[in-house]
Amino acid sequence: MLSESRREKILENSEKLIIDYIKPNSRVLDLGCGEGALLEKLQAGKNVRAVGIEIDEKNVLTCISKGLSVCQGNIDEGLTDYADKSFDYIIINNTLQQIFKPEYVINEMRRVGKIIIIGMASFTFWKIRLSLLFHGKLPKTAFYQYEWYNTPNIRVISVKDFKIFADAHNIEILDFYGNVKNNFYKLPINIANLISKYCIFICR
Repeated sequence: MLSESRREKILENSEKLIIDYIKPNSRVLDLGCGEGALLEKLQAGKNVRAVGIEIDEKNVLTCISKGLSVCQGNIDEGLTDYADKSFDYIIINNTLQQIFKPEYVINEMRRVGKIIIIGMASFTFWKIRLSLLFHGKLPKTAFYQYEWYNTPNIRVISVKDFKIFADAHNIEILDFYGNVKNNFYKLPINIANLISKYCIFICR
């Protein structure tokens, strides 16, 4: 399916951007790490000391079979096993919209990590706006492939929403990237809020 291949390419390029940003030999925690693709690349390319947290048992077993250090856990319950500033980077990529306590989780990320990297789909992409205006319902796009009743996404987030949240919580945005087509660029947040399906915030 074309939209699925586009989605995979965008996520692949988001991982490349994240890998490029992280310094070698860093301590990294990946929240909602899935089958460990990003952790694998970070260990191979940057020699990081990496840990992952994943809620799905099947994915955890896949990670362990790859030799990755991943534990099963629900990040909505916090990061109480980890001391303050015990990681150089904490990553949450394509997971924020699926958690119940995003404010709590982000504050835990700030406590435990020096730099936090947040990759998320934006629900104010222009095609979604037009579909709502003319058809009165959400479209199916590369990142919105589900019906309302079976979607794993429980949060509707926009680029602008997160910027407002960051300002209100004294979170410093060090870098911001929005996607155009499949690639990522440094864009003004208001522009990305309209034209980007996916974005990456790098904060402290």
